[in-house]
Formats: sequence, C-alpha cells, structure tokens
Amino acid sequence: MGARLPQLAFPAVFERRLLIVSGKGGVGKSAVAASVALAAAQAGKRVLAMGMVDGLGLGLHLGVEELHHDPIRTTAGVMAATIDRPRALDEYLKLQLRVPKAAPTKQLTKALAVLVETAPAIREVVSMGKPIYEAGLPDWDLVVIDAPPLGQLISYLRAPVTLEGLLPRGIVQRQATFMRRFLASPMRSGLVLVTIPEELPIVETIQSLDQLANEPLIDLALVVANRVLPELDVDPNVIGSVENDDLRLAAMRHQTLFAHQQYWLDALDGAKVLPNLFGLLTPGEVSARLSSVWNVSE
Repeated sequence: MGARLPQLAFPAVFERRLLIVSGKGGVGKSAVAASVALAAAQAGKRVLAMGMVDGLGLGLHLGVEELHHDPIRTTAGVMAATIDRPRALDEYLKLQLRVPKAAPTKQLTKALAVLVETAPAIREVVSMGKPIYEAGLPDWDLVVIDAPPLGQLISYLRAPVTLEGLLPRGIVQRQATFMRRFLASPMRSGLVLVTIPEELPIVETIQSLDQLANEPLIDLALVVANRVLPELDVDPNVIGSVENDDLRLAAMRHQTLFAHQQYWLDALDGAKVLPNLFGLLTPGEVSARLSSVWNVSE
C-alpha cells in the first residue's frame, strides 16, 4: 500500500487565491487552516480565513471566541469570518443576480432560510460561492477555508458542476460555470488535505487521493501529516539501562510510536510534516507554533 504524492509545480501553495483545508475529523484541520492563514499574514499577505460550516474551531485557533459573517480582525492580523448561508444568499441575489440593493430581499432571504439550510444543492452552492466570491476580490491576497471533512466537502465541490448541467443558459448557469472553473484552476484554487500518521486517517487519505484523481474537481495543493513525533535523539542501547522506570518506559513508548508513525508516513511519500506539540497549549498557541513551520516563499 502506498501513494506517491504529485510533485508541486507552479503555482506554489501560497501563490493561489483560495486554499481549502480539509481532512478526516480529529486530525487538526482547523489548527492547520489557522496556521496557514497566520503564516501568510506574517509574510505580508492580506488574508481572510473562513469557517465553511461553523467558525468555532477556526476562531479558537485564531484567538477569537466567536466568528460572524462579517470579517473581524484577529490579534494576529488575520481577518476571519464564518459563512452565514442566508446572509450569503442575500449577497448573491444583490451582487450576482443584479437585484437592486434597495430591494427588500431580507424578507425573501428569511423565507428561503430553511430551504438554504436543508436543500443540499442550494446549501452547497451558496456555501461554495461565498469563498469563491471573496477570493476574487482585490481586498485579499489569499482566502483560507476551514472546510468540513473531505467526504462532505466533495458534495460542495460537485455542486457547481451539478448546477451547471441542470440549468438552461442564463446568469445562474454562467455563475456555476465560473465557480467550477475557479475551483479546478491550479492558478487560483488548491486543496490542502490534512491527515495524521495513523492507520485509519492514512487509509482514508489515500482513498480521497484516488477519488480526486478520478474526479479532479480541485487541484491538490498539498497533503499535510500533522502531529508527527520527532525521532528520539537517544542511543537505543542506553534506554534499557535507564534506572528511572518512568523515563525508561516513556522513552520506549516514544520509540514505539515513532516507528509506528514512520510506517504510515511511508504510505504518503511527499507529505508536508507538522510536529506533534507537547505540553498544555491553547488552540491559539498551537496554530501560532505551527505557522512557523510554513515557508510562504516556497
């Protein structure tokens, strides 16, 4: 079993307009998304970080208790928001369908709010359209999305394709075509797929890579292996002679886990490795430390 990852070509990860960060639940994708946004902001880029489904995890990793539809500035210099679907629909009606700004769309949006939240096609198109719209604005150099797990995200990525095929010619179909092309363009968009070096996440990541290869809805920008242990800089022969039981057992445990992780990392040849951070760290501290690993100029 194994998957050799594609070698990155121009444009590099941080040269794109839109980065969508996804991965199996529990692998730390919110922390990775926040770290990507922080690293880009520290390099002088104007960055908008957005939570696609909710902004709780992303907000905590950016030092904000709650995110809203309207972007707010975090202490780290990143603008951050979450997608409010009824608000996004209201914006779409006014900006994309050329409904006059003075038109009373609030009542219409309220009437459609239940539909937006429950009808899969509408929900997904609105959720995907908002980040694409923001990524096209001159306000931002980079938009980073904390997306749902890839199994759910695929339906969001497919939505423009589905809508494009269903609708007759017109402004909505043209918008769906634009969204599909924006997502599929390596110059504009990229997927950052996060995993951890354990059996189930690695197997699911390889399956996701196969799915993306067969259905190239978005360019794979990078695969990230998060929470990777460092190699223990101790002679293995010395470990067995350590008199302190706790230290000896801890060292042996570290060696065992390191070997286990390396076995699964070998299945993803070429993944970007992020370290396992020890200690009692807040979400903000985790993303700040991870941000130092990125080289935005690469």
